[in-house]
Amino acid sequence: MADFNKIYDAGDVDNGIITTVIEISKGSMYKVEWNREKATFELDRVEPGIFRKPTNYGFIPQTIDEDGDELDTLVITDEGLPMGLVVEEARIIGVLNFDDGGEMDHKIVVVPADDRHTGDHHTHHEDLPIGTKTQIEHHFNHYKDLKKPGTTKVLGWGDAEEAKKIIKECQVRWAEKYSD
Repeated sequence: MADFNKIYDAGDVDNGIITTVIEISKGSMYKVEWNREKATFELDRVEPGIFRKPTNYGFIPQTIDEDGDELDTLVITDEGLPMGLVVEEARIIGVLNFDDGGEMDHKIVVVPADDRHTGDHHTHHEDLPIGTKTQIEHHFNHYKDLKKPGTTKVLGWGDAEEAKKIIKECQVRWAEKYSD
């Protein structure tokens, strides 16, 4: 298995284009986590079908968020993308600010830069259909309700500039931990 953190970096953050690796396909009920120490995808748990992922879920290589994991991405596409797929050019359209058990767990919202269907229509998180945003918010507010009710909370949406700032902070965290 390839170690994405050795092959890829976060991308061209200043220009709003990042690299992301898909962990979970849109519509999946399997919660998969990237194990950076083993360079493997691992099944964390099987969610009830009601909590299927509303978008593709991934991570940005060479970043560490406040929760200690790679910085998460929500990759907006019409169809699910397979686990392990690398989207080398994803355009940042915003960030979902999310509290998971008292820890900030940001979700950078992106579209594939060359997706002429979805990408051309979504240049800002406000361009997402209200139903899509509502579904994403509902998912993250409730997906742990059966095990740990009330431990997750969506704190709101931010724009691409806020997302870039968060990515850069996460790159610094990565560099501090893994620089030689």
